[in-house]
Amino acid sequence: MLDKNLTPSAFEGRLYDAWERAGVFAANPTSNAVPYAIVLPPPNVTGSLHIGHALDHTIQDVLIRWRRMQGQDALWQPGTDHAGIATQMVVERLLATEGKDRREMGREAFLDRVWAWKEESGGTITRQMRRLGTSCDWSRERFTMDEGLSEAVREVFVTLHEQGLIYRDRRLVNWDPKFQTAISDLEVESREVKGSLWYLRYPVEDEPGRHLIVATTRPETMLGDVAVAVHPDDDRYRDLIGKHVILPLVGRRIPVVADAYSDPEKGSGAVKITPAHDFNDFEVGRRHDLPSPSVLDEYGRVVLAEIEADLRAVDGVASPDFLRGLAGVDRADARKAVIAELERIELIEKIEPHTHAVPHGDRSGVPIEPRLTWQWYADAKTLAAPAIQAVEEGRTRFEPKQWENTFFAWMRDIQPWCISRQLWWGHQIPAWYGPDNRVFVARTEDEARAQARTHYGDDRELSRDPDVLDTWFSSALWPFSTLGWPKQTPELNRYYPGDVLVTGFDIIFFWVARMMMMGIHFMGDVPFRVVNIHGLVRDEKGQKMSKSKGNVMDPLELADAYGADALRFTLASLAGPGRDARLGRQKVESTRSFVTKLWNAARFCEMNGIGPAPDFDSSRATTPLARWLLDAANDATRTCEEALEAFRLDEYAAALYRFTYGTFCDWFLELAKPALNGEDSAEKAEIKAVAGHVLGTLLRLAHPVMPFVTEELWDRFGYGPEGSLIRAPWPETASVPGAEEARAELGWLIAFISEIRSVRAEVGVPPSTQVPVLLGGAASDTLARAGRWSDAITRLSRTPSVTALEGTPPAGVVQGVVGEATLMLPLAGIVDLPAERARLAKEHAKASAEATKIATKLANPDFTSRAKEEVVEETRERLAAAEAEAQRLAAAIARIAA
Repeated sequence: MLDKNLTPSAFEGRLYDAWERAGVFAANPTSNAVPYAIVLPPPNVTGSLHIGHALDHTIQDVLIRWRRMQGQDALWQPGTDHAGIATQMVVERLLATEGKDRREMGREAFLDRVWAWKEESGGTITRQMRRLGTSCDWSRERFTMDEGLSEAVREVFVTLHEQGLIYRDRRLVNWDPKFQTAISDLEVESREVKGSLWYLRYPVEDEPGRHLIVATTRPETMLGDVAVAVHPDDDRYRDLIGKHVILPLVGRRIPVVADAYSDPEKGSGAVKITPAHDFNDFEVGRRHDLPSPSVLDEYGRVVLAEIEADLRAVDGVASPDFLRGLAGVDRADARKAVIAELERIELIEKIEPHTHAVPHGDRSGVPIEPRLTWQWYADAKTLAAPAIQAVEEGRTRFEPKQWENTFFAWMRDIQPWCISRQLWWGHQIPAWYGPDNRVFVARTEDEARAQARTHYGDDRELSRDPDVLDTWFSSALWPFSTLGWPKQTPELNRYYPGDVLVTGFDIIFFWVARMMMMGIHFMGDVPFRVVNIHGLVRDEKGQKMSKSKGNVMDPLELADAYGADALRFTLASLAGPGRDARLGRQKVESTRSFVTKLWNAARFCEMNGIGPAPDFDSSRATTPLARWLLDAANDATRTCEEALEAFRLDEYAAALYRFTYGTFCDWFLELAKPALNGEDSAEKAEIKAVAGHVLGTLLRLAHPVMPFVTEELWDRFGYGPEGSLIRAPWPETASVPGAEEARAELGWLIAFISEIRSVRAEVGVPPSTQVPVLLGGAASDTLARAGRWSDAITRLSRTPSVTALEGTPPAGVVQGVVGEATLMLPLAGIVDLPAERARLAKEHAKASAEATKIATKLANPDFTSRAKEEVVEETRERLAAAEAEAQRLAAAIARIAA
């Protein structure tokens, strides 16, 4: 007998261990079944499961379990990413607690320590994934730095270099002064900073007393200025274009150039151009063929080496001695010193408070410095062209489709991809340098030495490039490297390309696009047919979750509190197409009630001797109730399948909820009770058989999203061998004779009982009070139905009788309508109808006023344009709720007024 109370912890761990031991998650490359493949976006090896992972993995697990039940050979390829900078940071912090430093240890010893940490702690997130029911093929788990994937990385790098698609260049990068490395745009976060906008006077050459006013937020980088840009149509400065100004403090002559980058509406309309320390300035410098001297080193300290020759004393402007004193000073202190010196020589026009976005390293927390360095680059523009074409032609499609525009916007304006990082943990770049700095790119050091010997004519000392590759480089190969490439394995031939990639919109650029580029280039085909994009998980107010706000939700804690099935179903129900999900504990708790409802329904079935009906034939059902349930099961099966095909997990969850909670539990079991409690009969046997059959159907439909409770019930009822639901066939629709008539009959009954319940609830009839129902204008068919189902109506709507109205309605009736009939509840003496009408009118006025107030707020452009997106969305939801409440109350008033 099932326990009275649902206790997920009693079976979740046991069931998962049994599944994994039985190997039911494993794909079978030798199978004749249709293959279906999903690659798991590899989480960082340093990571712990967060709520975003839980949503992402739930979507994938629902899809993979569903396809597995359909009989397909399903591969869900798992693995983890080495997460270069994140992992190095974790281990460096660990070493710091021991009083050690990686530079003192040396590269080899440090990497040994990282590998040791990975073996001990790197599997945390995959263990946590199991807790939520993730049914990956763990026998195929990969790591982006295991030997097979490392071979793939070397092969790709060398091949692209030989094809001229990987090269070295000196360009600006996002430089993290704390971690001493270039970082990707994804590792940069903009923070609002309250600062100043300084208006500086740049003396115009040969025009004593005239200054060009330049507005800047970074006076410390002015030492590297090579020009001042003004808009070509700005009349204020037209006569200065082509002339020179004197750079304060340095004394260098710099030209005034005309460039549309300068915005006449911002600041002074004149912009200092510092190509080595600003991305926009770098592009201006290239357009005007300007030099790019660096004045900050890798630590963000002032360095004068590249401008030393320019330092010259100009009365009242240049201060070479002051500048030499700045050498080695940190950028923040240098800013203060520069401003003080400019004030001393009276070259500050004014200072304004200025709040602006400053890029910071997401892990280091320090301001990022645009820095001009030699790095390795991939020719992303060339690699992107076939990927763009593949999406244009529909060989890969985005769901929802609007995300294709995001993909195109970035890919069509793509910049060279900086693929090198100044770290120790990662794939070390397979490049060696000769004594004259000539580079030899090869798969192995022996190959590099052979190249050098051919070039020099003898053996020379070679040094390997110390940099490692961007983490996204190896993860870009994930769809095919995990299947054994560059070897031509059976898995590669069978599971590439994959069927679907499920991921968030935030890595379309950084991962999805790069997998497309590399997959097409090396495999000749797209890596996946569909990219299913989901939104972020926000809190119930629509705010982004963050530790600083204190609104982070731990999926493991939620699973422990409410069960993994409840969390998974909640996330699936919120997974609308491309929109953010709003999650609160109350939603998970509510879903726990739904899971409990299923458990209790199964327990009721068990208590009534209902179980598997292996020989059940839907075409032989005779009773309207049985036919109605079978028809509803067919409809639920179709709806669930259509929703999953369209990646509408929210609609799949909604269909399950309606069928389980509404159709099966609230109506079928309630309507079946008289037969189940009665003497043995053909009707009772049929009701028990159809209940057992449909319960099995329901468990199969719900299994992909609620795997634990469905498997436990499947096993306990004996629908198949223990642990077999995961491979049980997905339900198919079956012929039901008389389905249309049964649907009409039961549809009327449910509408009739529901209307009586609604009328009673809206006017406040006490639940224990029995109220007769009068039917006015009812057709003979309706009266006949009321007679056939009188016992059910009496029991479920608390009415002693349903009779046809004769003559005029009595005083004090409240009305409802079902079909052509008007049902009337005589409530005189039971409910004070005038008082009830007044109460409802007061509540209606309040709800209407609230709706008007919110609508006025939303009609204000100042609010909709300035408020945060989540605030506007929450306000729209409040308006919808207020309008719905006003409509409900108006309907209730109308019932009484009639």
